[in-house]
Amino acid sequence: MRRIETIEALERLYERKPAGAALDKVTDRLTPAQARWIGAARFCVLSTVGPEGTDASPRGDDGPVVEIADPRTLLMPDWRGNNRMDSLRNIVRDGRVSLMFMVAGSTIVMRVNGRAVISDDPELTGRFAHEGRHPRSVIVVTLAEAYPQCAKALMRSGLWSRGDESGDLPGLGTLIEEAKAGFDGAAFDAEWPGRAKTTMW
Repeated sequence: MRRIETIEALERLYERKPAGAALDKVTDRLTPAQARWIGAARFCVLSTVGPEGTDASPRGDDGPVVEIADPRTLLMPDWRGNNRMDSLRNIVRDGRVSLMFMVAGSTIVMRVNGRAVISDDPELTGRFAHEGRHPRSVIVVTLAEAYPQCAKALMRSGLWSRGDESGDLPGLGTLIEEAKAGFDGAAFDAEWPGRAKTTMW
């Protein structure tokens, strides 16, 4: 396999420079249109980096996935998950984060890069009360740059339009069963929908 090992070689391969719009779209704070778009997103991917490597975690909510505190500050509640805390551990050790916000049906992906801290301040966690429950912590993101991603990737994939989203894919139980000998994937998949409903928040 031939490897590209220098920036110069990479730039020779991709000889076209970025178009003006690819650079002009980047801001150091949310514009009103960007804020409106992110405010409509109920799903994003949170990317972090730490001593063990990188991590990307899906984040979702029943409503906006983040609260926009101001044009440079986003608040993300950390609702119940699997307690691995991969993203949270990384943020404690290295605050660099990236977020990719998606809205079903749209081919735009909004990207945010910045730095994050984790807070368990009751005033912050209390802002996200849901049916009497609060998140244990809130991820506070200070934005360094925001921009919309080129729509071609979602257009090529037909992500929202092909009608074959899940098809005949294996369930979570099957995926775990193949990773851990003796795990009962069928029983897990049968119990999972009911268990997820009671542990969502």
